[in-house]
Amino acid sequence: MTVTPERIGLFAVRALCVGVLAFLLLPILVIVPLSFSASSFLVYPVTDWSLHWYRELFASAEWRRAAANSFLVAPAATVIATVLGTLAAVGLSRVSFAGKGLLLAVLISPMIVPIVVVGVGAYLFFAKLGLADSYAGLVLVHAALGTPFVLTTVSATLEGFDRNLARASASLGAGPVRTFFRVTLPVVAPGVVAGALFAFATSFDEVVVTLFVAGPEQTTLPRQMFTGIRENITPVIAAVATLLTVFTTALMFVLEVLRSRRSLPG
Repeated sequence: MTVTPERIGLFAVRALCVGVLAFLLLPILVIVPLSFSASSFLVYPVTDWSLHWYRELFASAEWRRAAANSFLVAPAATVIATVLGTLAAVGLSRVSFAGKGLLLAVLISPMIVPIVVVGVGAYLFFAKLGLADSYAGLVLVHAALGTPFVLTTVSATLEGFDRNLARASASLGAGPVRTFFRVTLPVVAPGVVAGALFAFATSFDEVVVTLFVAGPEQTTLPRQMFTGIRENITPVIAAVATLLTVFTTALMFVLEVLRSRRSLPG
């Protein structure tokens, strides 16, 4: 094989990418062996292996309640974010006006504004409405954080949407609602699903806003982990982190499968 500057450059780029991925992933993977340690402390090397911390995790009423809250809040926030983000993307794609760019910037601002600012603002606003320390307030603020992800993914999908399909549907007598569900939605479905997965992951992993808005009864898994790290660090934290990593990886795998199917011809 002939060694050329192009091959050397390609090898260097690949090596750099592998190094960056290793730098990002290794700190996460280090947690996994610690979750199977029999020790009461987070120490390396792991000498004795055990499932004790997983048993303690599933036996704990606090952790079960936190998991139940996460699996209650995240799906509810995802549904709201998906509906609002999809409708906003479809609406903005059909019109053009002077303030469209400004409106779009406002809609995606939760992705840009520091999360602490969002948490403080949400608390001050919800406190006046009586929604602080409530499931409704927590779901709404998580939905606000997830909506920009749905908006951006659906908007990107709509860039390749053939408007003639909607016109043909209208010419055949279908109304706007029927055209949306029978023509537009099937085409943009991959973008909707991708945005929903990002919204779900955002809600499921959120801790800063939850600290401001949620009360003791609305403790989620990330908040419970934060409390455990601050008050009493045990390998239970590693067990939870391992399960969350597996869960998040599964979500990303589903997203990649959907993206691959989208890219297949026909």
